[in-house]
Amino acid sequence: MRALDESETSVVFEKLFKFTGNNLKNIVEKPSLEGPQQDGNNQGRYCFRLQKNKVFYVTDNAKHKVWLKPSSEMSFLYGNHVLKGGLGRITENTSTGDGVVVFSMSDVPLGFGVAAKSTQDCRKLDPNGIVVLHQADTGEYLRMEDDL
Repeated sequence: MRALDESETSVVFEKLFKFTGNNLKNIVEKPSLEGPQQDGNNQGRYCFRLQKNKVFYVTDNAKHKVWLKPSSEMSFLYGNHVLKGGLGRITENTSTGDGVVVFSMSDVPLGFGVAAKSTQDCRKLDPNGIVVLHQADTGEYLRMEDDL
């Protein structure tokens, strides 16, 4: 998933303007109650992202994030939980049971899961301990293509 370039953005805005007219401004500037703080308030922003040939309207960032080391990316993409040994970074103040978005170290979204341990607990966990419980990943569509 990546940000739109200038030509893609203008095409999307032109199409949206045909349907919404001047209300396009309200769509673009709509504050999000999710995601990180921006401008000193608790509201993030929505943005447009491109995945293959589809444009998604999503919040700018996730509230809780986990970055994986390159050595554990494939394990996660095959449906396995994230172990402490494969954890690159985790956002501060993540609690047990929080939903997390899983990224590669180069900020490519890989999927999402549930935090099995808080940020504080991760620091003292052994390398084989589970940090994130797998929920879904971008490789899932390949594993499920026979069912589709």
